[in-house]
Amino acid sequence: MPAIVEDTYAEAFRSIYAEVLITARDRKWLQHACDAVTGHASSSIFCDCEAGVDRYVGPGGDEAVATPDGRPGAIVQFHVPRFWKDREQRLEKVLLHRLSQNVLTCPTTACFNQLDTESYFKLGRKIAFFGDGYQERCERYGRKLWSLPIMGGEFLIDRRFGFKDGIMGGNLWFFGETVDTALEATERGVEAAAKVPGVIMPFPGGIAGSGSKAGSSYKFLFASTNHPFCPTLREKLGDASEVPANVQSIQEIILNGHDLATVSAATQAAITAAIETPGLVKISAGNYGGRLGKSWVWLKPELHPA
Repeated sequence: MPAIVEDTYAEAFRSIYAEVLITARDRKWLQHACDAVTGHASSSIFCDCEAGVDRYVGPGGDEAVATPDGRPGAIVQFHVPRFWKDREQRLEKVLLHRLSQNVLTCPTTACFNQLDTESYFKLGRKIAFFGDGYQERCERYGRKLWSLPIMGGEFLIDRRFGFKDGIMGGNLWFFGETVDTALEATERGVEAAAKVPGVIMPFPGGIAGSGSKAGSSYKFLFASTNHPFCPTLREKLGDASEVPANVQSIQEIILNGHDLATVSAATQAAITAAIETPGLVKISAGNYGGRLGKSWVWLKPELHPA
């Protein structure tokens, strides 16, 4: 039997995000750059942003999307919550630090802007100062770039990087009879959602094994383990537990993306891919009754027309 899909919603919220295209000589060095630039970027609870690879393009990836230099490329998103008062300054700092320390330093890479927007950061100029006065403006591939001399050769980066409104916090919960069952279902969901352009899943392997709730019994924490949904606390919590008797593990996917429609499409793709997993009991989502965000991703959108 397919798993039950609860009639509920994931409470997503607005972000601002930047989207960059990283290219490299081959997939090996492209992957090293992506791994480094998206490191420690799972959750805005304690990370400076939420980041992840949207998709691979050019040779060895989606070849329908060409890269400026004809090399293998990856489109990477960086999100910060829109409710942060200094959101633009913090996003620029994220890009400055991560692109300079993790892309510039990776052999054979180049970095291009993906968002042609009225709002932008003059990021290329700031990173170009690493050239110590030897950096130069140039035009290549029909783009205005900075060229930095580096010991490995040359680093090219666009002069401007745009940013715009996006969505953070879409989520799905997979209730499994065992840890293996829950993980298999969630992996199926991640694989399907990853095929939807414009979406990232920032947690390790796309999965959060330690879903959180807002607030804590400790004053110094503003997020903590979502205890009603912890299987090991079922007997201790009694009627306060939300874990069904036959569930031993709940795994979560977090989805960020271009907009609500994109995140909703990825949500439906994940549900469809996971629902027939043997031993999967239920698919649900986390929300706070509208206290966190007003962008609701319904698991059964046909019951909730816009």
